[in-house]
Amino acid sequence: MTEDLLSRLERFYDAVPRDRAAVERHGTFELFLNQGTPYPFYARPVLGGPPPTAADLAAVRARQRELGQPESFEWVDQTTPGLLPIAEAAGLSVLRAPLLVLDPARLADPGDTARIVAAAAPDAAALLAAVAAVAQVGFGAPGTTTGDGGPAERDAALKLPDESALARQLDDIRSGVRAYAYAELPGQGIVASGISQRAGDVAEIAGVATLPAARRRGLAGAVTALLARQALEHGVRTVFLSAASDDVARVYERQGFDRVATACIAEPAA
Repeated sequence: MTEDLLSRLERFYDAVPRDRAAVERHGTFELFLNQGTPYPFYARPVLGGPPPTAADLAAVRARQRELGQPESFEWVDQTTPGLLPIAEAAGLSVLRAPLLVLDPARLADPGDTARIVAAAAPDAAALLAAVAAVAQVGFGAPGTTTGDGGPAERDAALKLPDESALARQLDDIRSGVRAYAYAELPGQGIVASGISQRAGDVAEIAGVATLPAARRRGLAGAVTALLARQALEHGVRTVFLSAASDDVARVYERQGFDRVATACIAEPAA
């Protein structure tokens, strides 16, 4: 792990939401507010700013409540080590997610199971809808163990993107800002999916999910490896991701990723 690597990741984290979020500064934090996207954003420490304070954290939480936004904060512990105790003292529950960076020399072969969604594909809208539905079902039952959620649950969650959302997704694919990948099983359709998002020569792989009924077959690994290979082939120098648990991190380690730090996600305790 090097200071340069963490600095590169910090610049990425700061850049990615800015093309689709309004930004409010509250002392030592910046609050990103979604504009026309189906998912909420979060607050992060100001890039290159002073250490976060408890008072600023409280002010951001009040603003999030005022706007009806989740009280969510994200940061890298090694970059902002003083924030973890502040967040916990404020009663927030902090997920410590292993942060991993790809060693290109160790990137696994994705095989021929996974595919990238092409913007020109006639069924692109249906593919993107399936990618989102698989993620919804998969993250509804987190972890790596098998379960009951399968194609029927995926189909129940299917929702075609509206015209403006689809246009944005296709533009992102064409420009290389985002990529969407999926894996299928015979007779079951798409059962695993993931995305990558890029800022400059850094890309993050996110949202990798497998339907619980299709787990333990290497599909999440294949999707991850394909997204990583696609990013490298398009000039990305640094590919990274965060894992929800140590078990999930081991899946990524088998694809050529190494743990370098800890990504923190803080939210009110349930």
